[in-house]
Amino acid sequence: MIINNLKKAILVKIAACALLAGCVASDSLTRSPEPGADAADTNYQLGAQYYRNGRYELARDRLERSIRLNQRNANAHSLLALTFVRLGNDRLANESFQRSVRLGSSNKDVRNAYAVYLCQQGRYDEALKQFDRAIRIRENDSAWIEMTNAGVCVFQKPNFEEAERYYRQALDLRPTYSEALIQMAVLKYQMEENLLARAFLQRYLATNKGSAGVLYLAVQVETSLGDHRAAANYLNQLFMNFPDSAEAKLMMSQGT
Repeated sequence: MIINNLKKAILVKIAACALLAGCVASDSLTRSPEPGADAADTNYQLGAQYYRNGRYELARDRLERSIRLNQRNANAHSLLALTFVRLGNDRLANESFQRSVRLGSSNKDVRNAYAVYLCQQGRYDEALKQFDRAIRIRENDSAWIEMTNAGVCVFQKPNFEEAERYYRQALDLRPTYSEALIQMAVLKYQMEENLLARAFLQRYLATNKGSAGVLYLAVQVETSLGDHRAAANYLNQLFMNFPDSAEAKLMMSQGT
């Protein structure tokens, strides 16, 4: 039972990686300071720098100063919300996120950040509404990111059919998007459609290095398909490249 739970935890970790990426303030929220910025923007940039460096109390102070000087900066409210998340204050995070989407209704990064937060809180239906609104923004020229995040969110609900719909939409827009490819591999493995899981894994590994989680998934897929040579190859890569990982330790505990 412990081993089965650990296997599930590893797959969940892989599936969650898109949302974990989404939690991090995007470049548009933490862009570098620009010459001639006014006081509100200067404080915002300093807050962004503190946030990037993990100094969340200082980030909060600077962002609150920025908002006092310019209350209509949706990015500042969104980044402040992310800071409150890091500080463990969900009430203030939620309030700041709500202000950010009111002010930045056509800002995809603001909506994506709020959607990720809602999903992590288990508020899946609310999260999908925010993802869908971000996807529909006309100026959104990278909607495959929000589509993949939405898929990861609904996967956790769980609703595999809806997750696949979002992933396929993302891949229709960007066939080489690595995050959507690996999420499809996880999904197909969970659905016991291992030939398709292998196909998506191969597409992913054609242009990306395998992490410990990805190599672990590849071992599971090839073992399920009965290709023990391929499984051994992925297992050797796992032991060689990530000997101290949870995935390698799990395989060793199974006497693999």
